[in-house]
Amino acid sequence: MGYSRSGEKRQLQLLASLSRWLEAECLSLAAVASPRVESFFVARRAAGYVNLRTDRSLAPLLGYLRRIGVLEKVERTRPVGPNEELLDRFRRYLMIERGLVEGTARFYIHVAGLFVAERDGGNGATFVDLKAADVTRFVTEVCDGRGLSSARQAISALRSFLRFLHLEGLTSVALDDAVLSVAGSSSSPPRPVSPEVVARLVASCDRRSVMGRRDYAILMLLVRLGLRGGEVAGLGLDDFDWRAGVVVVRGKGRRRDRLPLPADVGQAVAAYLWCGRPRVEDRRLFLRCCAPIRGLAGSGAVGAVVARACRAAGVPFVSPHRLRHTLATEMLGAGASLSEIGQVLRHRHTSTTAIYAAVDHTRLATLARPWPGGEQ
Repeated sequence: MGYSRSGEKRQLQLLASLSRWLEAECLSLAAVASPRVESFFVARRAAGYVNLRTDRSLAPLLGYLRRIGVLEKVERTRPVGPNEELLDRFRRYLMIERGLVEGTARFYIHVAGLFVAERDGGNGATFVDLKAADVTRFVTEVCDGRGLSSARQAISALRSFLRFLHLEGLTSVALDDAVLSVAGSSSSPPRPVSPEVVARLVASCDRRSVMGRRDYAILMLLVRLGLRGGEVAGLGLDDFDWRAGVVVVRGKGRRRDRLPLPADVGQAVAAYLWCGRPRVEDRRLFLRCCAPIRGLAGSGAVGAVVARACRAAGVPFVSPHRLRHTLATEMLGAGASLSEIGQVLRHRHTSTTAIYAAVDHTRLATLARPWPGGEQ
């Protein structure tokens, strides 16, 4: 797990204290994965402890219990209410029927949970008398204060949940069409990052350190292949075919795409593997650099890597997705067709790639016809 001797000692002391608390409270192992465990940490903070004071401290223990199958059995037998059962069925629908990736499914369940909570009169949520006006009211509440992109994601989540409710027979009519759309233009071209800024970001990584080699490899995958943040975090050791020079990327909708691995990207990844990546059981490619050593936690962790590079390079914040847009814009400027860009970015619909047609002003200017009767 990557702990120092002192870190191991603190973890063992925490587990011993937790074990005594479970015994004193006459609680089973299930309590470590339930809200009941917060009482343990309240007492721990009151006793003056300065380390391992929140339930996040139990992440290594919970991960271990899940790996050996103990916690899975406990969680499976834990009693849940009707709302939790409904959301669990929705989760399985999203993951199995819709094929959504875990991060997207988690957000959809979050929005569905808000809707369920609003419909709960005390004995579980009911949807028999659900009307379009109820849906509209919830949309205005959930979108209040959100940005354009976040609001659209929330609306997509709600539509998906309403379709699920109808499929389950919980609503008499399908109300997904009653969900309002978000006003705003979706045709504004993405903002690319200048080549100078990209070069400074990549050069900011100190490749003499483990973290620097890891961050450099992550940035190269973002800059050269245009991967999404979640796709980078999801890469595993078995996704690389070094002899063939390809990498398997798991994208949206559980797609698996084989992409050619540029030499410089492969060298960056290999350098991290040979001189940096800790030897642990976790098969994910990119790992945390501090204990507990485990795979990066999704797109947010990749965004943190880019943010750290921005600070080191002295440039304004750049998101991983802007680096993806930058690659597309550079390809367009080099003469690539929209079809070729769509293939590299693995867009499922040509309309998604068409937004880049508004980016290259130089090429668009060649299409402009002279003004009749004089120069412009």
